[in-house]
Amino acid sequence: MKRILDCRGSDFRRMGKDELKQAILASEGRTVMAETIVSSQPLFPEVSNPEMMKAFGADFILLNIFDVFHPYVKGIKSYNVLHPTEQDETADDSVIKTIQKLTGLPVGINLEPVDLAAEATEELYSLPEGRTATAQSLAKAKELGCDFICLTGNPKTGVTNEAISHAIQLAKQHFQGLIIAGKMHSAGTTGKVLDLTAIEQFVEAGADIVLLPAPGTVPGVRERTLAEAVQLVKSKGALALAAIGTSQEGADIETIRTIALSAKRAGVDMVHIGDSGFSGMAIPENIQALSIAIRGKRHTYIRMAASALR
Repeated sequence: MKRILDCRGSDFRRMGKDELKQAILASEGRTVMAETIVSSQPLFPEVSNPEMMKAFGADFILLNIFDVFHPYVKGIKSYNVLHPTEQDETADDSVIKTIQKLTGLPVGINLEPVDLAAEATEELYSLPEGRTATAQSLAKAKELGCDFICLTGNPKTGVTNEAISHAIQLAKQHFQGLIIAGKMHSAGTTGKVLDLTAIEQFVEAGADIVLLPAPGTVPGVRERTLAEAVQLVKSKGALALAAIGTSQEGADIETIRTIALSAKRAGVDMVHIGDSGFSGMAIPENIQALSIAIRGKRHTYIRMAASALR
């Protein structure tokens, strides 16, 4: 089995969830996931954000605000700013496969386990079913060809740990790819973001990878706090992902390096960088800085340069 570090487009096209999980584990904390908001204007209109993120060192592409019943990613069609023509932003069931083809990487989406009974700390948004974790949306994610799903919550959506646990069980029934689950922040509800009891329940429910906030991204989450949670996750046979998901993806490079190395010392298998930097994605140099910090320039430059056709 190859490591993620050594996988190219042709490898990813052949890999199922078990092979992906093993390849992440074999890379020993050197896997980068980058996230983008699909409804945002791309950083540069001539190229999509997923392509930009791959070009700066991402191994996995995570699509946020993606509606499985109206699937589109803004900017995925080519656009010339000097000779503009009307872009077609209509829904397209082939969009996930298009991004996989363009980047040569695994592509997944966020689905939000909304808890209608959640005790909210602020006014919550109402979401369309295509963005929530239901049996129908999970089955549609499978049909669209997603390599993984991330069961988590955006700000003000009312996602709770209890709802995440239930969504994991649904995903086991209706989705065949990798299941990532956890919270980057409160999502507008009360309760702990990093809760060891909930984390154990996520693994027992069937999560392949548990998402945890990286040290310094949520108040009170320290390196030793994360390390304790990671140890629990790994003792149950799952992998751990540390998320930079509280807009620090738009911070300076040194902040990104500090967070990334702290997460790696805590034992995580993957590091995620969120979508709130520039125009629906992290600052490109921050993706590169994160990658270099956890695996050096060699593997970073290879990922940046490798063609999706390899």
